[in-house]
Amino acid sequence: MAELDVALIGAGGIARTHLPAWTALGARVRVYAPDDRAPGLARDFGATVVGTREAAIAGASVVDVCTPTHTHREIALAALAAGAHVLCEKPLALTTADATLVADTAQAAGLRLYPGHVVRFFPAYARLRQRVAEGALGRVAVARFTRTGRYPTWSPWFADPARSGGILVDQMIHDFDIARWLFGEVVRVHAQQRGHLTAPAPDGAVASGTAVLTHESGVITQVVGVWAPPHTPFRTTFHVTGTHGTLSHDSLASPGLRVTGSDRDAAGADGIPSGDFGESPYATQITEFAAAFTGRGPEPRVSARDGVAAVRIAEAAVTSARTGRAVPLEGSPA
Repeated sequence: MAELDVALIGAGGIARTHLPAWTALGARVRVYAPDDRAPGLARDFGATVVGTREAAIAGASVVDVCTPTHTHREIALAALAAGAHVLCEKPLALTTADATLVADTAQAAGLRLYPGHVVRFFPAYARLRQRVAEGALGRVAVARFTRTGRYPTWSPWFADPARSGGILVDQMIHDFDIARWLFGEVVRVHAQQRGHLTAPAPDGAVASGTAVLTHESGVITQVVGVWAPPHTPFRTTFHVTGTHGTLSHDSLASPGLRVTGSDRDAAGADGIPSGDFGESPYATQITEFAAAFTGRGPEPRVSARDGVAAVRIAEAAVTSARTGRAVPLEGSPA
């Protein structure tokens, strides 16, 4: 796929998951970051370092935005103005208005814009989607998603709501997106957050968020996020219950996806590993996006409008946590 000329903006941890996927596809990659990490990243994966963002974007067919959230709007708009397709790490922007602006700009320019909602590409969640769509659980009533990891004190911007949106936006948006992907539009959000919610965050800081989503379909989803003390292992879980049983997954305790309490065929739900994925979900995601960028594949499983909708849910959660009231959402973001 040598015709892909990629500008990778940013050289942090997420860039290290994206760059090897691009180079494996044969893309030419230029890296720009306003710090000293770009040379090491480029050297490790066979990319080229450039000195300015403008030099990186100039002539690129794709711009991959791997920078702090508050910069996404500006960089994505600059890339679109230069005629490049865009992969933007989640969330598309800090606000629904900015995310909508970026999506509308891409559509008007005839360019592709995809948000990096990589959890859709993790095998357990992809399998969950398949089983729900097949009707394996019957009529789904309730679902619960949890996501726990150490408080990201290694970069100061994570703890700053003005730059990251805080735990409700930065971390929990993954499961907001999954809930909507599975159960449809969200019409009501009621959220709370606790713990250390401002910058700077000292080592040992903790924070948590909880959100209850009411879907237009009638499904009720609870999403729990935790930024935990150091040495806390990363863990995700889900439990989805319908009239035919419960489908559950635990990334630490479960070797795969389990169906319990169902009188339907459960065998097909086993055998999906929680850690040894074979191909990296980040590589799967970028391969799917690259096929669409080059016109060689179908539309990916996540769209720009999905990215806008996830920001919309997260922004409602922030408002709800601040006011203590449930926030209604009317209509879809399409």
